[in-house]
Order: sequence, then structure tokens, then C-alpha cells
Amino acid sequence: MSGNTIGKIFQLHSFGESHGKAIGGIIEGFPANLEIDFDAVRLDIMRRKTNQGLYSSKRNESDELKIFSGIFKGKSLGTPIAFYIENTDSRSEDYAEINDVYRPSHADFTWEQKFGIRDYRGGGRSSARETLSRVVAGAIAKQFLLRNGIEITAWVSQIGDNIWENEDVPTKENIEKSEYRCPDFNTEKQIQKSIEKAIAEGDTLGGMIKCSISGMPTGLGEPVFDKLNATLAHAMMSINAVKGFEFGSGFSAARMKGSEHNDEFYYDNGIVKTKTNNSGGIQGGISNGMDINMRIAFKPIASISQEQNTINNKGEKAQVKIEGRHDVCVVPRAVPIVEAMAAIVIMDFYLLHKVNN
Repeated sequence: MSGNTIGKIFQLHSFGESHGKAIGGIIEGFPANLEIDFDAVRLDIMRRKTNQGLYSSKRNESDELKIFSGIFKGKSLGTPIAFYIENTDSRSEDYAEINDVYRPSHADFTWEQKFGIRDYRGGGRSSARETLSRVVAGAIAKQFLLRNGIEITAWVSQIGDNIWENEDVPTKENIEKSEYRCPDFNTEKQIQKSIEKAIAEGDTLGGMIKCSISGMPTGLGEPVFDKLNATLAHAMMSINAVKGFEFGSGFSAARMKGSEHNDEFYYDNGIVKTKTNNSGGIQGGISNGMDINMRIAFKPIASISQEQNTINNKGEKAQVKIEGRHDVCVVPRAVPIVEAMAAIVIMDFYLLHKVNN
């Protein structure tokens, strides 16, 4: 197993490095004869794009999507959909001085230990630029899901110490109005100040993304090792910089009693609902028809411009000051990535459920 494929029926095979020729993927299992809105796909690509604001890397890629199989006259053929996006603004010379140095909290050391070689130019395949292929596949999957009544919405709920506690799912319009994809004006102002402070200090910030999946059918998920929540956790934890995942009441469940945590079912016009949703829409690893609610925690990006102590590949002490163009905070750009990974998982389980029934 190469670790570059996700899904059982709806699959994404991802390829490419940050400073290679292109990032791309092959999508298998997408049903035939369905029209695909590639403007919507390009919109999600642009939402993930660099060079968006103070918080974002100044790498200025055109990110032009090129499809070379699986589509005819705007519709899916049921055959593999192959695509790529060229890297046009990589600056490999920015990384020449770290070719033999391990950057703190990067994948440099571990990848070299595993493979005996590493692409030090922007992190190679361990770079977050790899997530482009996920966003393309997820944007296509979201269109299929939306036609079947399932909608995925993600937004920023925290950057640094600035937290927006909200119960209701914001509209996509309000999310996209915010530079930081945090649709609360007061929190956004505080985030701006924190970003400016981090820039001045040569530092970075982490944060939190909330994600809600509405319109869920019942019965998605498999026992025992392929629980829906377990697979969503696997998908989210595969995103660069993700350090934590929870659904429903999450870690707060550890402080509750069973009488507090249990969700009480009731009928509303023939539809089963619960008075609370501590289960986060999943029970026993299978969807119960309620909204699925998740939170995903992102660490601060490890590429900081402060001088740091490290070692080189000979085990000698070294110092490194990371050059190049890097995000101050990746969280706003990660919103479409979270949505994409949720869509890939849900579509795969949706198709699997159809096959099994």
C-alpha cells in the first residue's frame, strides 16, 4: 500500500510534489452521465489558493485545472477522471540552504528515514500543496451529494486565542464574506490583530475549523473498523497540520454523565430527531440521519522566520532560519480542504450503502 489513495468505491489517487511539474489525481467510481459544474470546482480551488491576504503564503500560482480523461461534453463517462494543476510559481532556490538540514517539526527527518531520500524543495510531497488534488475530488463529490440532499459547510471558529462560539451553522455567503472565513465581525477584528502580531514576531498561528454535514440519510457507515466517524477522523487527520478531531460532544463527553450525554429520540412529522445531538449524527459508527458535527484542530505552521536550533543529516548541531513564502495561518485556506475530505468520505459511504442494499 502506497498511502496515496483514499476510498473504496469513490476513490482518489493523488500524485505530485510541491516543486515538481504538477499536482494531480485520478478519481475512480464517479457515476456516469452526470453533468459536472467545473466553475464550481474552480471556485473551491480558488478558495484554497495562496496569496489571499496577510495570513497567506505569497506564492502566486494560477492553479489552472486541466482534465484529460473521464469527461465528455461536460458529463462524466463513468471512467477514471484524471486531472492535474501545474506548478508555475515555485522557487526552489529558496530551499537550497536546507538541503542537508532538518527543519523543526517538519517531515524532513522522518521522510528521509523512511525513504532514504527527500525532496527538500518546499517539503516535496509532504507539502500542503498536495491538498489541491483533494479539493478537486471533493468539489466533484460535493456536487453529487448536493443533488442527493446532502450539504457540507465548514468555517473557522478559532485562530489563536480568538474563539467564536456558535450553535447555528452560518451561511456559505457569510463565511465567504469574511477574509478569515470566520463569519463574526468582532472575532474577525481580533484575528486580524493576532495575525499582524504574529507577522511582526516572525511567528505563526493555529486554529479550529467546524464542519457540519446536513441532509444525511440514515445507515451510512460500516462495522467494525470502517465506522463512519472513524473514517472521517482518518480523512481529517490526513490533512497537513491537523492535530485533533472530534465529532458531536467530543472531548466534553468525558465530563458528562450518561443521563446528560444520551440523545432522546422523538418523531417530528414522521422523521426521527433527537432533542440533543451529543452523538454528532453518528451512533455505533452509523449515521442516524441527524446533522454530523465535527471540529478539526490545526497546529501553527512549522515554517517560521525566527532562527531555530536543529541538526543536519550528519547529526551535527545547526541553526536554521526558514526562507521562502509561507502561511502565517493556514486555517482559513483549509476550510475547502476540510469540506473536500468530508465529501470524499460521505460519497464513498453513500455509494457503498447503495451497493450493500
